[in-house]
Amino acid sequence: MKLTSSQFKKARDFIYANGRLLDRRRFEFHFEQGSAEAVLNALRPYQNEDGGYGSALEPDMRTPYSQPIATEYALSIMDEIGSWDLAMLNGIVNYLKNSLREEGGFPRATVDVNDYPHAPWWNTDKDHSGSINPTGRILGLLYKQEVLPGLEEENWFARSAQFVWKSIPHACKSDYHDLIQCITFLENVPDRKRAEQEWNRVDGWLQQPGTIELDPEAKGYVHKVLEWVPAPGSYAKKWISDKDIKRHLEYLIREQQEDGGWNMSFDALSPGNESEWRSLITVDRLVTLRSYGCLDSHGQ
Repeated sequence: MKLTSSQFKKARDFIYANGRLLDRRRFEFHFEQGSAEAVLNALRPYQNEDGGYGSALEPDMRTPYSQPIATEYALSIMDEIGSWDLAMLNGIVNYLKNSLREEGGFPRATVDVNDYPHAPWWNTDKDHSGSINPTGRILGLLYKQEVLPGLEEENWFARSAQFVWKSIPHACKSDYHDLIQCITFLENVPDRKRAEQEWNRVDGWLQQPGTIELDPEAKGYVHKVLEWVPAPGSYAKKWISDKDIKRHLEYLIREQQEDGGWNMSFDALSPGNESEWRSLITVDRLVTLRSYGCLDSHGQ
């Protein structure tokens, strides 16, 4: 089962009609020979003078001020397109140094998120402590990039890495967001011997019933197979059968909406927020379908 040419065109039109410039550039990069530089240029305005990212780069946080989660997302975009911008990275490092908490790591959100429209799950009473989400993935992606070497030797980075090592055993054992943080960190951290010890723990969590939602038709805010394995080489694939992946790919194709986009699994903050999220998600879905060979030749 594949997404047909007409379905692909509807998805394309949905993105161009509703998406942020960033997600239109992402689509162009993946499917219309767009450049990585064009994606970076669309990402650049979200970076603040302190080097962090805000201005609703994470669509559920409408604050213009820098947030650790938004900064993590900026790193993930650079990783997605395989292009790491030195000036952007230098700014991010400056922001992270100044955001470091006493015990290491960065908070899930800072309290100024409350001063602007935001989704209720981002309500933040205190921000004095670090959180594995997003510290683990921030460090994992910084380990992965190669244009700014030697970061792991800096004090702020080493303290944050120790924070992550200490936090992994206490991560929420069935929470997608915490486990993705652990996985990205462990995939990229140089200490492979120590990482192998923690993989056993993470693998145990991944095998717990309900952690990876195997029912493609499950409703609500659940994290299904293709969120854990958006591409064939994803780490969690070892715990998911080819049969289950096929079922979820077929369901994903069926779930494309009449307007060409895919829906969110959580409540939108506003109509504009819904358009942003659905366009972002639609790009992600098309990238996943292509990675599994589920687009016809037009989308290849």
